[in-house]
Amino acid sequence: MPAGWTTQRWTEVFLDQSAMFREAVAEADPAAAVPSCPGWTFADLAVHVARFLETSIEYLRTGSTVRLKPPPPPVGSSPIEYLDTQLADAAEVLPLVPGNRPTWTFSPAAPDLAWVWHRRIAHELDLRRWDAQAALRHLVLGDADLAADGIDEALGTLLAAKYTTDVPLETAGTVIVRCTDVPEGWHVRLTPGEVPEVRAVAPGEVADVEVDGEAQLIHYGLWGRLPLKAVGDEAVLRAVRMDR
Repeated sequence: MPAGWTTQRWTEVFLDQSAMFREAVAEADPAAAVPSCPGWTFADLAVHVARFLETSIEYLRTGSTVRLKPPPPPVGSSPIEYLDTQLADAAEVLPLVPGNRPTWTFSPAAPDLAWVWHRRIAHELDLRRWDAQAALRHLVLGDADLAADGIDEALGTLLAAKYTTDVPLETAGTVIVRCTDVPEGWHVRLTPGEVPEVRAVAPGEVADVEVDGEAQLIHYGLWGRLPLKAVGDEAVLRAVRMDR
């Protein structure tokens, strides 16, 4: 488990972010577009989050050690009703499941333990809260420590999942990511056919691409929500972005 983080802390993040997300969704016209999610409306965003929670929480509830099928689309309930049901279910289950409980997880770079889902759920709600608030043009500033943990998850866990479940990695190169407001920094080595190698960056290291900036700008930048301040090979940079 990452230093300084616990399932309780990620659960608190989920509760904070889900409350802000729910408020934004309730304020918006369900048919209004969400610019950071091309082709999605607020109704689509609500259903996406609800289905994500329904699937994710089932791993925590059951401790399944095999991959579960995603739930079917909801029938007979509105997007907001479906969302409310899944938010309430997650708020009930998350605090009850210990982080060391075995369960299937989604990345070859992560252990098959429940805390991986606690972390993923917290950051998914943070990202979708950003999408909803940005569409309404009243973004709430986040926390640098949370953003740094989001970067760590994106590079250290989700990048491996992306290239083993979606598309094969075809780009080779190295990337250094340095935060200017918190001490964390990462070195990523991309090798086709292999799980990306991610470790702490060493002083004085250089790479094919170097990214720096405040943790929140980097975190949302990796997800394509904000521009990244980067120097180096564009193809290698694209390979570490979550939206590519």
